Amino acid sequence: MQSSNTTDEARRLLEICNACRYCEGFCAVFPAIELRRSFTNGDLNYLANLCHNCRGCYYACQYAPPHEFAINLPKTLAELRGETYVEYAWPKPFAVFFKKNGTVVSIATALGIAAVFLLTAGLQSPQILKDVHTGPGAFYKVIPEGAMIGVALGTTGFAILAMVIGAIRFWRDTGGGKATGLHALATAARDVLTLRYLGGAGDGCNNRDEQFSQTRRVYHHALFYGFTLCMGSTTVAAIYDHILGWPAPYAFLSVPVLLGTFGGIGMMIGTAGLYWLKLVGDQTPTARKWMGSDYALLMQLFLAAATGLALLVFRSSSAMGALLALHLGIIFSFFAMMPYSKFVHGVYRSAALLRYAHERRNSGQPEVATHS
Repeated sequence: MQSSNTTDEARRLLEICNACRYCEGFCAVFPAIELRRSFTNGDLNYLANLCHNCRGCYYACQYAPPHEFAINLPKTLAELRGETYVEYAWPKPFAVFFKKNGTVVSIATALGIAAVFLLTAGLQSPQILKDVHTGPGAFYKVIPEGAMIGVALGTTGFAILAMVIGAIRFWRDTGGGKATGLHALATAARDVLTLRYLGGAGDGCNNRDEQFSQTRRVYHHALFYGFTLCMGSTTVAAIYDHILGWPAPYAFLSVPVLLGTFGGIGMMIGTAGLYWLKLVGDQTPTARKWMGSDYALLMQLFLAAATGLALLVFRSSSAMGALLALHLGIIFSFFAMMPYSKFVHGVYRSAALLRYAHERRNSGQPEVATHS
């Protein structure tokens, strides 16, 4: 990655932090800083994505603005994270989607919804969206099975491929090396699944001021595991339909419906909560230029969950056809934009945590003492 004003500023701040070391027990970033005396651009990208933006260091720092050193590490690392998303995006021309990301995601969502409605009306009949459809295969009466599966596999497959290539580029550029070992993999998996460092030194994040709170972590868990449950619902439904020959819709107490219901509720709670925290939070340690992508992703995930739950409730009514087209339009646009939205932060942060677990084990450095 080429140097920029952001990388130069990040390097300046980290050199000061490395000399001070007051915040060495706050999170994973500072022990990782201490393993270095100088910082390559790859190191800076790694440390920026290792940061969970708990903001504890900002409120504890004696050199924060208005001090002449003007240490605002959360803001600078957040700006650098945004630049890494652009740098490692694949295919490269699509990196432009990260600019004005909120607008781009909104347009993509609108186009996705419109496309599904138009294709449904074109392949079937406009009346099909108004009729009542019940019984096995009811959804396929509105949208043909081949069209639904083909678009789903195409968008999902492309999103996974693009993010895997981006992760490989990030790993190589940040000096991740080859095999990391089972211990490092297990440690990184634990840190990801428990959001270990979303609590700073263990007392929580500083969402609005210097007061600590676990609220952000709770909302993030609700979104993370809600999304996981929804993916589990889709997987089980695919097994039911294409392996066992049991086409949807399924009973309210069936496994796919229960997973999707609890997952959708969790996603709505998590997205709404995180959106609220961003609105009321202190804007000083915030990278405002990238906030549009945060809001766009949260809104898209909220709409995906809300329309999915609405489809479940009204699936036996004349509203089912329109709700199905609306829901699938949002889902398809979400997966199409996934590699070019804030969603990729999970990919790069997971890779950064894996590298941190690996280098900490090799250096013999003890773990950060959090209360998670």
